[in-house]
Order: sequence, then structure tokens, then C-alpha cells
Amino acid sequence: MKQVYYYANNIYQFSYALPVYNKIGGVFVVRDRRRYLHFKRYFINLAKFNEKTFLNTPEVIIRSRSQLHNLKGVIFFLSNSIMPDDDYEDSVTIFHEHGTSDKRYGGKSHQKAKRKLSKYDHIFLSGPKNRKRLEEVNLFFTEKRLIKIGGLRFDAYLNNEYSKEEECKRLKIKDTARKNILYAPTWRFGNGTLKKYAVKFAREITQKHNLIIRPHYHDQKYSYYLKLQTILKGIKHVYFSNASNIIKQDTFNDFVIADLLISDMSSVIYEFLITQKPVIIIKNDFDNFHKMPKEMDIMQNADIYDEEIDILKLVDENLINPKFRKVYKNMVESSFYVEGSSVKRAVDFIRGLQ
Repeated sequence: MKQVYYYANNIYQFSYALPVYNKIGGVFVVRDRRRYLHFKRYFINLAKFNEKTFLNTPEVIIRSRSQLHNLKGVIFFLSNSIMPDDDYEDSVTIFHEHGTSDKRYGGKSHQKAKRKLSKYDHIFLSGPKNRKRLEEVNLFFTEKRLIKIGGLRFDAYLNNEYSKEEECKRLKIKDTARKNILYAPTWRFGNGTLKKYAVKFAREITQKHNLIIRPHYHDQKYSYYLKLQTILKGIKHVYFSNASNIIKQDTFNDFVIADLLISDMSSVIYEFLITQKPVIIIKNDFDNFHKMPKEMDIMQNADIYDEEIDILKLVDENLINPKFRKVYKNMVESSFYVEGSSVKRAVDFIRGLQ
């Protein structure tokens, strides 16, 4: 089998590579020393194939984007970072997006993103929504280049590999009789809802329920400040999950104990639908998004929160009457390939590459 390399712009994106690495091994590639140190911190003792590495992590190397084309083997991109003008003649390039949100590919630079997307030898599709997003920006690939894989992180959840009891212990939740509300906003694309609503939600929702605040990886720096605010205000039953720690505090670890999700434009929303639990969307003015049919668009299938609404009342209404449960089951089936064997399909494809 060809040597497999996993490349990502940021450490949290490797959560989509880990299930594949755990089956076939490979080398992780980071772009600078800071990310190298971050990798060593969070991947300690995770080597699966007797790698002789410092801190017993999987093998990891530093390569800038402009050096990636020199690698020989399979390059599995978890971010759209291929250099469209470079020649990757010694490698097979695969792209698998780190989440399936409604944000337009490349944002305002979507023409540049399209050019890069068209460069990959293969694209691993998480489902029909993934394909629809490509087509919505006029990117059409041959079936040979589009590989139906599914959600690589779904398998562990579908196969009941998580423990609700253990996740409650991880977050040190004191009152397990309360419902757990997960607030997981995206970063700048969500118009800054974290800084706007985190303390407000903590003050109001914790009157009855536990609140788990999970900032986006790029907003993790605000956690300490927000946590200090809740302490100074005497707010209890609020917990923080660290998006940087993708091994012990991955989004799916939080999904297991969450009874309801509050978010904005994050791809977390669509992955959370696998649970068929209630979702509340925070109204925001982000407008650079893909236009999706109703069965793939959470904005048309959830209650929308704005400042005029009582968030605790809205949460309670959704907990008592999860009116979209059947809709979410249909949305999952319309958006993803859901069979519990996505990792096997990815591994079989990579192993078959000559």
C-alpha cells in the first residue's frame, strides 16, 4: 500500500483522519512548529503502529503547503489546501472536507476555492449534501473522482462506542438529573454569537438545565475569560468543552450527553442531526452560504432564536415537544451516507490505490 499522509491546516481538522489512521496508519503533516507542538500535546500516547516517536504520538512531519507536492504516496487533505499550480505527479490527492456546513466553499474567495477543489484526484463525499454543495458552485466531477464514503466520525456514534456516563464524568457534571444543553457556535462566520450570548445563555438556561459551552477551535482563547465571568457572577451548572482536545473532547463526545443543541452556522449542526435531538438556530446576518433544498437546510427545519425571545422558554418547548425529530431523521438520510461503515469504505479505497 502507498504511504498515506494526512494534511490539515489546524489540529482539530485531524479528527476526520483519526478513524482512518487507526486502521491503516500513516503520517500526519502540519504546516509549522506551533502546530507540531500542538499535535504533540494532544496526540500523546496515540501511536497505533509501534512508531518510535517522542511522546508516543503518531508520526508527524512539518511541511509548508508549497512542499506538499514533493510527498510520494497518498495525500489525504482535511482542508482545501492543495496548491493548484503545483505538480503532484508522485502522489494521489484526496479531499475530505472537515464538516458539511452551509458556508460557501472559500467564502468570498470561492472562485479560488473552486480552482483548488478541481485539482484533487478524488473527493471523499460525506453524502448527497456534500455533492450538492459542489454542484451549487458549478463544480461537476466524474463519478470516478467522487467517492461515496459517508461521515467518517459517524461510525463510532452509530456503533455505540461512547458512554454517556463517562462523558458526564469528563465534564464533571454535578447534577446529572438536569438536561444538558450544548451551545456550540462557529467563529467569525456566525457573527460573533459566542461573545454576545455565552454569558447570557449561562445565566438564563442554568436556571433549570446544565449548559455546555463549546467554542469553535479558533475561539477557544475566549473560554478562560467567559469561565471567569460565570464564576464572578455566581453562575453554576455551566461547563466548558475544549475543541482543541479532539481526542477526549471531540464534538461527538459532547453529542452523547447533549439533550439539545444551540448553534448558528457551524457544521456541527448537521453532524448533530445524527442524534435526532432538538436544534435551535441563532439568527445571524451571515449571507455567503450555499442555497440548499429544504431537506438539507437546517434553517428551514428548526426554531430560530433572536434577542426578543426567551431562550429558556424556547429550550423547554423543544425539549417537551421535539417537533422536528422525524424531520431530522429524513435530513440525515438526505444529507449523508449513513450506514456505520464509512471508515471501512475509505480504508478499502485507499488500500486499493496502485
